[in-house]
Amino acid sequence: MKAEKASTSLYGQTLHYGNGVFEGIRAYETPDGARIFKAKEHYERLLKSAELMHIPVGWTVAELIDLTVELLERNQLSNAYIRPLIFLGENMTLTPVSDSGLFLCAWEWGKYLGTGLQRLSLSPYRRPHPLSCHIEAKTVGHYTNSILASTEAKKRGFDEALLLDVNGFVAEGPGANIFLEKDEKLYTPPLGQILPGITRATIIELAAELGVTLIEKPITPEELKTADSAFYVGTAAEVSGIKSVDDYVFPLSWEDTIGAVLARMYNLKVMGQDYHHFELV
Repeated sequence: MKAEKASTSLYGQTLHYGNGVFEGIRAYETPDGARIFKAKEHYERLLKSAELMHIPVGWTVAELIDLTVELLERNQLSNAYIRPLIFLGENMTLTPVSDSGLFLCAWEWGKYLGTGLQRLSLSPYRRPHPLSCHIEAKTVGHYTNSILASTEAKKRGFDEALLLDVNGFVAEGPGANIFLEKDEKLYTPPLGQILPGITRATIIELAAELGVTLIEKPITPEELKTADSAFYVGTAAEVSGIKSVDDYVFPLSWEDTIGAVLARMYNLKVMGQDYHHFELV
């Protein structure tokens, strides 16, 4: 239906308490039509998030993919950002809700962080403790933390924030995972304190194909500020180079980094084109 005709209850648990789950998915225009990138993986994560949050779901992965294809066709979209949201019905208590609804929309949207290199600042806000909630679930309420961090950084003149986890290690951006390059190796924070990003997993696959050593380990702020380069990855952000963190400027020119090579490979992969000819010089 048309967005202006849609409605939901003002007493819904998602509105009042932030209990809802969502995904961000991209479709790309190709010579063969719209190509939805890793739809299966995204919808599997959506259903897993719902399970963790005790949200009843009446759709299968296959049904959600079919609905998404129909959505793009109805709106005549090929290059699109797709937002599925599972929201909850009326319940003004903190107990599980017996019914849920599906909101599925799409629109044309460029790279979330733009095309320039990002100037980051370490945020005074920390990612939630993994024992306080399901960090691995993409849940509506978790993004209050992201909004606070991003808003605070931008008020101080930076492009975006970078959050630490509860132990003081580098975690992720408000809406993206991070990778560092040091001595021709890549480093990224391990799972457990961060969202298991679909794009993060794709970049790890591409790095392996490129023959790059990639290490998942806790990263201190001190290690971050001795790295050669860094970049954010996410469905909305795609691959976005980072210029600096606070007053530390990464010394490698972005064009000379492993991240730049992976960005070009990623752009071809999402379009369904051959990306296997890249190699490090």
